[in-house]
Amino acid sequence: MPGITNNIERILNNQDPSSIVYAPNYWQWFSHHQNHGTLPDEIRHCVSQLDMIRYLGLDVFSRNIYCRQDDYWFGGLCDEQFEGIRVETFSSSEKRNKVTDKIYHVRTGTLTEQRQYVFAESTVVQKKFLITDYNQQSSLLEQFVSSRKWEFSQSRYQIIREMVGESGTVIVGDFYSPLKMLHLLMGPILSVYFLLEQPEFAKTLLDLHETAQLDLVQQVASKGVKAMMAMDNLDTTFHPPDFVERYSASFYEKASTICHEFGAKFFIHACGNQKENLPLIAACGVDGLEGVAFPPLGNVELDEAMRLTPDHFIITGGISAMETRDLTSEKMVFSYVKNLFLKMKPYKNRFVFSASCNTPVDTKWETIKHFRDAWLEYKDC
Repeated sequence: MPGITNNIERILNNQDPSSIVYAPNYWQWFSHHQNHGTLPDEIRHCVSQLDMIRYLGLDVFSRNIYCRQDDYWFGGLCDEQFEGIRVETFSSSEKRNKVTDKIYHVRTGTLTEQRQYVFAESTVVQKKFLITDYNQQSSLLEQFVSSRKWEFSQSRYQIIREMVGESGTVIVGDFYSPLKMLHLLMGPILSVYFLLEQPEFAKTLLDLHETAQLDLVQQVASKGVKAMMAMDNLDTTFHPPDFVERYSASFYEKASTICHEFGAKFFIHACGNQKENLPLIAACGVDGLEGVAFPPLGNVELDEAMRLTPDHFIITGGISAMETRDLTSEKMVFSYVKNLFLKMKPYKNRFVFSASCNTPVDTKWETIKHFRDAWLEYKDC
């Protein structure tokens, strides 16, 4: 196909790559060691995750190559906007931990949330959810959701895309489903009570969010972006099939349809147990899952996930925290990668070797190089 310049593009076009593709996620790992002054001497010259990936000679298929690691879990290319709501943001430092308070002044009151960047662990945690009592805050919640929209920054995307060049593909990962919206606003547990106790009100809010997000999908797809991702952490513990069908399937199906109209692909970030959701997700027209975890962190093997999904369905994964912790020698890593690649060889046109979710910050540099070297050894198997 004319215009295809790298193996990631071949996979996005459902063609066989020249070899198995390796596009790891070093976002948290690199930032952690950079911020703590513990980058190995070999890569001390690198100033970004992209530099590290290039140094190792790997591919880029990333939705966090542009994210601020101390600010949020995802996003960075789409700006959240409100009509009639004034937003104040305050940041402070507590023992090198960054605390961010956001106050939303709606027409009839205020909503506040707090996040903390934990420096020692290089991760962001939610200290206070925006909604803590959906009965008392119902009016404020409706004003918040109905006033919120997003705008895609094509200029920021273009800068990142040009930086990546022919090394791979930049994924716009600023999306999330209606169900995930509730998780982010009030937490998964309170979300369940809300959905069961106030189903009609909840549906109103879910529909408002879906409409706003689909508008964003349309914006992004119309600008020529070839890959988008909903950052849902699609684990059946929090996204059971009946909830997905009831609250998220409409968004997945419509977002996928919009993407396909513009020649783009729509993915969902997966984390944890996936087996029960796979047929439903594929039926929605979704093009793939990022980071499918296998036992014991998940409940489906990668080759089984391939058999449960259509021939065009792309799956990334293969390295979980278990492997980076337990495979302590070059021999063990090489054996693991060889066996995995033999299983995945029939599916190399829709498989991207990567982290199941992220590369843990305690992963040894030698282990990272062992995986790179094993990929070089067996990628043509």
